[in-house]
Amino acid sequence: MNTPPISIHSPCTVTGQQDETIAFLSNAFSYGFPGASIERIETHCSIVFLLGDRAYKLKRAVAFSALDFSTLERREAACRAELVLNRRTAPELYLGVRAIRREPGGTLAFDGDGPVVDWVVVMRRFAQDDLFDRLAEARRLTPGIIRALADEIARFHASAERTPDFGGADGLRDMIEGNLRDQLTVDSVLGRTGIELLHRSSLSALAHESPLLDRRRDEGRVRRCHGDLRLANICLFDGRPTLFDAIEFCDRIACIDVWFDLAFLLMDLRYRGLDALAEVLIERYIAASGDRGGLSTLPLMMSVRAATRAYTLANSVLRRRTPNDAQQTAESARNHLTLAISLLIPATAP
Repeated sequence: MNTPPISIHSPCTVTGQQDETIAFLSNAFSYGFPGASIERIETHCSIVFLLGDRAYKLKRAVAFSALDFSTLERREAACRAELVLNRRTAPELYLGVRAIRREPGGTLAFDGDGPVVDWVVVMRRFAQDDLFDRLAEARRLTPGIIRALADEIARFHASAERTPDFGGADGLRDMIEGNLRDQLTVDSVLGRTGIELLHRSSLSALAHESPLLDRRRDEGRVRRCHGDLRLANICLFDGRPTLFDAIEFCDRIACIDVWFDLAFLLMDLRYRGLDALAEVLIERYIAASGDRGGLSTLPLMMSVRAATRAYTLANSVLRRRTPNDAQQTAESARNHLTLAISLLIPATAP
């Protein structure tokens, strides 16, 4: 699953490279269902086309500090890796990878024998209201659902591949330094004073936790995890909590301490004011996994996760469709930065 290192720290897009592919995937005729309705979901690195009971995920021709989908070959490799990695937790959702090819007449079509133009991951569609972030907004997350989720995460972590070449104190330090570099590119949104305070506080906390982080790595607690375990990447499918959209494009993001994987979800719950559910998740995960050794690292790990989210949101401000959306996104980015600081310096909590 290794991916070549790249050194781009600000986003880079290959303009116009996929316009024809996007038009093809936006036309229901391409799927054999002329006149059918197609829904479209866009993120900073993919576009998902929803039609009937299927979802077709196209990787954008973009490059970031830890991700490079700028060539056809890289996008194919990422699609195939996504399929393999996500079938660990969601085999019912991840159906396959399909090629989009150019036919002899010049038009595009799925599969066939012509030259490949692009690739898509094909997934089984699920109701958007069953996403855990939607459940949280609707106050439909219950302790019972969270306990079932903790059991699923513990099972996944127990079977995940051990990756001793990653993680430990050095792995978390790389995350902290990466957050600083990224946040400084959006300091007009986040504010340089907060960014620098967070960086100093993170390094101080890391110095205290480094021996434990290294010991946990040596004990086999660093594994090929999900890597982006947020509420938005979990759904109820057939009544079961299902993890999807795991990181396939960067080993150093995916190969982490299992508690660092869990920390993203715990931070997300904390940010939404669902502290009681976060406590349920921690207690049940410990009971299911037998691993309580990472508890003392949680404030630092959750802070790093909040810092990453602060950058991601700040970086997306200019892509928002309306000034009001942009303002709300910027406010959410700053609130995540405040949370990241408060986890390490409790007196700064709002």
